[in-house]
Amino acid sequence: MTKVVADISVSLDGFVTGPGAGPEQGLGHGGEALHTWALAGDAVDREVLTSATDATGVVVMGRRLFDVIDGPDGWSDEMAYGADLAAVPPVLVVTRTPPARMRLAADRFTFVVDGIRSAVAKARAMAEDRDVVIMGGGETVRGAIDAGVVDELRLHLAPVLLGSGTPLFSGAVPRPLRQIHVQASGHATHLTYRVD
Repeated sequence: MTKVVADISVSLDGFVTGPGAGPEQGLGHGGEALHTWALAGDAVDREVLTSATDATGVVVMGRRLFDVIDGPDGWSDEMAYGADLAAVPPVLVVTRTPPARMRLAADRFTFVVDGIRSAVAKARAMAEDRDVVIMGGGETVRGAIDAGVVDELRLHLAPVLLGSGTPLFSGAVPRPLRQIHVQASGHATHLTYRVD
């Protein structure tokens, strides 16, 4: 059965980017530390990454994140969701206005202009029995949880304090979560919650 998973790295002080994030700055000042776990090659981190990407049928992201990954220092054949681990899944981008042009291969991306609920419904239909992964950014993950379309929340808690940047839960609708799994490495604590 298809499961909708919000999956994002976050600092100890609750930020998913450092200050100044954007197409030219990527994750912002200090934000690259959020993804050390995904790049360092630790066995625990690699297993977390591999099992998640192997189960993914479709990825959903917001337009701000798309602009970063489509930017000059964004995704490539070697660095993208699932690039060296599994078949590269299709990506649905939630936006009000699709870009006029893009650097990345257009056949991998579909732009959804009628909101997160519609994007998740389309992703579920495309994913067959695999997971739909909402990978960010922070506003998209928070909006999906608030809309009640997320089954699981996976946080990769990075041992860094960013001080400012893009907050994950600022203004979120209060809701209970049930912790169902914790796994730690030297680079992150991987937390999985059931969203009730």
